[in-house]
Amino acid sequence: MRILIVSQYFWPENFRVNELAAGLVRRGHDVTVLTGLPNYPSGRFADGYGYLSRRREDYRGARVVRAPLVPRGGGGAVRLALNYASFAFFATVLGPFLCRGAYDAIFVHETSPATVGLPALWLKFLKKAPICFWVLDLWPESLSASGMVSSPLILSLVGRMVKFIYAGCDRIVVSSRGFIDHIAGQGVDRAKLDYFPQAAESVYRPVAPRRAGAVFRILFAGNIGSSQDFGTILGAAEILKTRQEIEWVIVGDGRMRPWVESEVKARGLSPRVRLLGQRPVAEMPTLFSEADALLVTLRRDPIFALTAPAKLQAYLACAMPIIAALDGEGARIVTESGAGLAAPAGDAAALAGAALAMLERGPQARAKMGAAGRAYSEREFDAEMLLARLERWLAAPRGAGFGATERQMLK
Repeated sequence: MRILIVSQYFWPENFRVNELAAGLVRRGHDVTVLTGLPNYPSGRFADGYGYLSRRREDYRGARVVRAPLVPRGGGGAVRLALNYASFAFFATVLGPFLCRGAYDAIFVHETSPATVGLPALWLKFLKKAPICFWVLDLWPESLSASGMVSSPLILSLVGRMVKFIYAGCDRIVVSSRGFIDHIAGQGVDRAKLDYFPQAAESVYRPVAPRRAGAVFRILFAGNIGSSQDFGTILGAAEILKTRQEIEWVIVGDGRMRPWVESEVKARGLSPRVRLLGQRPVAEMPTLFSEADALLVTLRRDPIFALTAPAKLQAYLACAMPIIAALDGEGARIVTESGAGLAAPAGDAAALAGAALAMLERGPQARAKMGAAGRAYSEREFDAEMLLARLERWLAAPRGAGFGATERQMLK
């Protein structure tokens, strides 16, 4: 098949769509990726990229064409709005010229912003190709929950835009089971909805753990933003401040990092809480193995209770025990897999209690948790299994759309 992937983010930015594109190429498909100039998470263009440079590339066999955009800068609301709107505009205007020829299917990778669906709809009209829209982030709910937008008028307008995009898609696949009822409740036909979780990148694999030492190390990896609820993490660290054997390590970057750094100093947590900054993805399995448990958190909010954080797949794939401060879908995965302990979102005391409970379990019990998580990952999030599922959806006959169920397509 000739497949067009539309995604505002792509390599060298670290998103799961990179592996998905390479996997489709590996399985014999002709893949083109329409994306933006890389500027996440730093807020400025990656080295070597600019408005006049590296606009066409090859990534593991996939053709990559880039539309210009305004870089996200420091991540403030105005700058992010410009970033989102500029990609939607330029990808819509230039997409037909950058992506020539016919396509059998269009696959849209929608982690914020949902506006990525607008150029895809225009290309659907021009190319007469059905759209499979992959929802990883619910709009406008996530805008409200993150605090980025509070205006009821703007949220209402964004909600109307999202419903327009959903209506124009032939199939909508979601990264969390919790999204299905929510999207169906917005008037979307359930026959168009399917579950398509993220798979961990192939780099994530078990690494021999370090020998148990005097320090019990809890590691958080990922974006340092308001959604990740660092107030609860620091609250738990403060509760356990006198437990000298517990160390909290934060790997990553984001717009909340300066606040976290200042709070660590203000609360006197510097000896016990360390920020290592952004690290290459290739280093993450080794960094994970140097911890005793991995931490995943989200703010307490109804919309986040529907979400399964992407880092869970990486944690599970690396066979590491997990401490979670999550509600809903994320907590379900942690407990159902047997990979760790889940505390309610936003409860610093409960998170501190889960950390102590994990410490007291001992190395052998934690190793069993990690093995259970790895087995669950192989069963639920295997990349090849998920690619085969996506192929069946994308192979629906041209003109038939993706409205038929998987069982009907397989007849």
